[in-house]
Amino acid sequence: MTARTYAAHAKPLWQRALLAREFAIIALLVVVYMYSRSEVPAFDGPLTIYYLLLDAAAILLIALPMTMIIITGEIDLSVASTVALSSVLVGDLHQHGMSIPMAGLVAILAGVVCGAFNGFLVAYVGLPSLAVTIGTLALYRGIAVGTLGTKAVTDFPEKWTDLAKQHIGDSSYPVIVIPFIVLAILFALLLHFTSFGRGVYDIGLNSEAAHFTGVNVARTKFILFVLSGAVSAFAGIYITLRYGSARGDNATGLELQVIAAVLLGGVSIFGGRGALHGVIAGVLLIGVISSALRLEDVTVNVINIIIGLLLVLSVMSTSFLSLATRASAGMKKRSSKSSDARQQLASAHHEGKN
Repeated sequence: MTARTYAAHAKPLWQRALLAREFAIIALLVVVYMYSRSEVPAFDGPLTIYYLLLDAAAILLIALPMTMIIITGEIDLSVASTVALSSVLVGDLHQHGMSIPMAGLVAILAGVVCGAFNGFLVAYVGLPSLAVTIGTLALYRGIAVGTLGTKAVTDFPEKWTDLAKQHIGDSSYPVIVIPFIVLAILFALLLHFTSFGRGVYDIGLNSEAAHFTGVNVARTKFILFVLSGAVSAFAGIYITLRYGSARGDNATGLELQVIAAVLLGGVSIFGGRGALHGVIAGVLLIGVISSALRLEDVTVNVINIIIGLLLVLSVMSTSFLSLATRASAGMKKRSSKSSDARQQLASAHHEGKN
């Protein structure tokens, strides 16, 4: 059997795994977490993990479809507005007598419609996703604010608000971890173990080439935006019940936190590269840093500066690694050429003597 010689298998599996950017993020997460436990006394406790996961749950959920969207080279800036719209729908419908499960179902369907609208404009009309989702960011937020105005709906049944904050048995993990794990497994299987996922990477590398290899580019992008809308709506329901408040300004700025976590987790902003385990580690890394610094009475502005610098360094590292790889390949190529030239000269000299 012929041995594989292409670049993806030029190194052993352990080197490809350990030298990956995703592994570096996971290692950094472990280091920061252990350091925080040892240096920040208030951090070392079950309540810290509980509140960390409660705070990060919405970002973890939305980051799953956002990862796939960014791998295709697109972006969805309307996710936070979809969260707010679903929150308002749950509150308004419940206020008019609808049960929480039915109101939640309507909110998720509304999220699907929002995602489908984005996907149609991007995938089939051909408009740039940045421009489309900036527009729908304002549109969905405007509908949410216009529905309730400055009011807030807060009269939710305690059994539902308690469920959003409930522990799993006697553990320090909130119940929201269960749907996240289920969705994370489904998205990981879809992205990393199916032909649909391979098409997502192909689109990010070269959408035209992907089209000629049989990938339905428009349909793939449309499905991803629909998934983004549905998961964002689910996150909106969770945020509403967790805080017991439905407002039009819920989740303001959440889209920037999601995108920052996805990029920090190793997904290339140019598309074609990334993995879900790195993204999950990126979200948790931001959560651990934020929690530890808050417990040390560091202000929100300083925390944002630190996370911003970490994100900039993360994005820059991709370019530096790419330059280093090209430089190393160039040096090897020049070394190989000079070695061949020396061998030819030696051979010619030997033949001349004969």
